Amino acid sequence: MKEKIKLALAQIDCKREDKKANLQKIEEYTLKAKEQEADLVIFPELSLTGYVVRDQIYEQAETIPGPATQKIEAIAKKTGMHIIFGMPELSGKTKATIFNTAVFIGPKGTIGKYRKRYLPTHSIFEEKRYFRPGYQTATFKTPLGNIGLCICYDLFFPEVCRLTRLKGAQLIVAISASPAVRKNFFEVLTAARALENTAFLAYVNLAGVEEGLQFWGGSRLVNPTGEVLAKAKYDEEDFVTCTVDYSDMRPTEIFIPTLRDLRPELFDELKENSENL
Repeated sequence: MKEKIKLALAQIDCKREDKKANLQKIEEYTLKAKEQEADLVIFPELSLTGYVVRDQIYEQAETIPGPATQKIEAIAKKTGMHIIFGMPELSGKTKATIFNTAVFIGPKGTIGKYRKRYLPTHSIFEEKRYFRPGYQTATFKTPLGNIGLCICYDLFFPEVCRLTRLKGAQLIVAISASPAVRKNFFEVLTAARALENTAFLAYVNLAGVEEGLQFWGGSRLVNPTGEVLAKAKYDEEDFVTCTVDYSDMRPTEIFIPTLRDLRPELFDELKENSENL
């Protein structure tokens, strides 16, 4: 496993309902990441289709494996890159059950996937109308380290990243489609999730406007003390490379021993009380 890895945060402006155009952009940015000697390139939530797709999601969703993942597997194999991106995943068992999924692909094929657990359905959000929630956390042992996945609204719930970290994640990758009204929330949450878990957190958000909804960008890499090491521009497409040095985790764990000081019995109490709201 590498002690240091280089990330490329590909904060793209997607074309709604145009998988061909978005796959082309994913390929272009992966090639750019390769040129800059990155190990892993990360794209936003639902970057295959765009976020504001509504009822067209039933036409856009694909199984995994499927045409889109096969295309990106070919890109990863050709470039030797690792790639994380978001897509609407069609269940292999039904004809209309869809998940909001992050897919992790390496040079040797698909490493794994994560289905978004928390689906915002309030104010401008209507994800529960279209998606079924996931039920599993996802941490993968790779040549680039132990990498965990989560998606956007999951960051509001500390237990998602905490469980990912307890399963060994050194780098938590959060892909997102956050509109501008949530900018301040995510700037706080990304730092908090990294600090409380003494892990690196890479956050990659959509940019641009879809059906009048402005996505604020601001993608970033946060270190285990909550410090922002690299940040993309606000409100527009951008591409940023940055370095994760896993050796920084040990001294942080010593001086901020949150994992050592965990009280597991509180999780039982949390479960009991959350069932009786």
